[in-house]
Amino acid sequence: MELETVAKVVGKTYAFVAEDAIHSHERLIRNLIENKRVPQTGWDDATIEYFMQRVSMMDSNNFIGVLIHSFTLTRTNSHSLTMPTTPAGRVGLGEREARIASDLVSRIHFRLGHGVGRSGDIAAIQPKAAGSSLLARVAEGMMLHLLQACGMQRAKACIILPIATGMSIVMCLLTLKQKRPTAKYVVWLRIDQKTCFKAINTTGFIPIVVDGILEGDAIASNIVELKRVLDEIPEEEITCVITTTSCFAPREMDRVEEVSVICKEKNVPHLINNAYGVQCSKCMHAVNEAMRVGRVDAVVQSTDKNFMVPVGGGVVCSQDKDFITHISKTYPGRASSAPVIDIFITLLSLGLDKYKNMVKDRKRLFIYLRDKLSKVAEKHGERVLSVKNNPISLAMTLTHVEKVLAADGKEVTAFGSTLFLKRVSGVRVVSTKATKELCGTTFKGYGAHHDDYPYAYMTAASAIGLTEDEVDVFAQRLDAALTKVHTKKKVKKENSEDVTTSTHPATMSSSQTTTTTTAATFLAS
Repeated sequence: MELETVAKVVGKTYAFVAEDAIHSHERLIRNLIENKRVPQTGWDDATIEYFMQRVSMMDSNNFIGVLIHSFTLTRTNSHSLTMPTTPAGRVGLGEREARIASDLVSRIHFRLGHGVGRSGDIAAIQPKAAGSSLLARVAEGMMLHLLQACGMQRAKACIILPIATGMSIVMCLLTLKQKRPTAKYVVWLRIDQKTCFKAINTTGFIPIVVDGILEGDAIASNIVELKRVLDEIPEEEITCVITTTSCFAPREMDRVEEVSVICKEKNVPHLINNAYGVQCSKCMHAVNEAMRVGRVDAVVQSTDKNFMVPVGGGVVCSQDKDFITHISKTYPGRASSAPVIDIFITLLSLGLDKYKNMVKDRKRLFIYLRDKLSKVAEKHGERVLSVKNNPISLAMTLTHVEKVLAADGKEVTAFGSTLFLKRVSGVRVVSTKATKELCGTTFKGYGAHHDDYPYAYMTAASAIGLTEDEVDVFAQRLDAALTKVHTKKKVKKENSEDVTTSTHPATMSSSQTTTTTTAATFLAS
């Protein structure tokens, strides 16, 4: 609105104050577009909505008024301008014109219906969607700024993909496939989550599985075995090595720095699955160091796990800007802008200071959760496993629970159902005895990341957004569930000897237990 027009209604003084208020919002928006950085302090919802509405008006499906090219200006004797009557708004004759049938759906997406990219490049600017294209570019700049601010300073480019972690890994592998046309193997350091392994098979590569080694309670990267595999296979036949940072205990984060050095020496690409590692300073530091000392071609992150948005987005970053450009050109067709919108609004709302404070609070709550879990475990004859190189996930033995449930003919995994019925979600209960075939490959002890892990256990994670109250309630409900299990045991063995005083490997000291170290590597042809 022009100041003169407003002044005619409310007076010049009030109009000036109102215009200055609007300019305050405009300055924030201008700085954001120019710098493409997450603001230190989050924006209020009114400013975010103001910007989103303005952006949506830049897309063709929201055009109103006369067609610019269809009218002429005529000067009359009274020196005023007149325009002939013309059709209102845009006229769209394409097969995709961002027509949205439901007004509710339209409002959910701020009337942004064109998505991002074009058929040949997901990062391309859309002629019909200047607003959506602007939003995508600014969001990617903000994401890169956040990754660097959280510890990955060596990242030089990133892209927000409208697909979750698994398919983002697929896009990275397809990009590497074009760069290394004779390659057919992917060397994968085993982690018992289906996503990454299925991504390898989806792209048509042959997985070479490098099993981890037991180091006390922890399962660690088998660097010796990795070197042996890379020595035996010609480098041109290897697409890449895939490592993992964030994972379920007792699996530790991979030694990505050591692996990156090996990959650099062997001239083999290195892809890091950093699914929920952005929220963890230790993971981010490890990735940044890997970039510094060796070879890291790309790093994949999840949007929902790190930034508390709905599932559906992935972030790929790299030191190599050309790699990110290649990914954007590999992606087939346009894509939904929903993950970009979610990230953009969330980062604007939080601001850098609040996000970094949440990262610090997550770290504090990890210690708090570990202490609470240790007290419950000790009360019921269990213990928290010692896994020093996993700063997000904790694991607690379920040795006695497994015995009691086995006496009833049940698997230890039934304890997970008990917790879920108490409205505890996210906990994993692992039996260590499961054998699973995945994409033609058989894994022994699936779920435990190892063929012969010695204890049944459950995991709990300190993820970003967790609260102290949630930890307290979880500890109470876990205690109640364990008490119920042991009460059944006592009822069944009312006249038998007290078995709670017996010695069990789960309660023995590390000097009393025997650690078995195994590492099997195989080719799935």
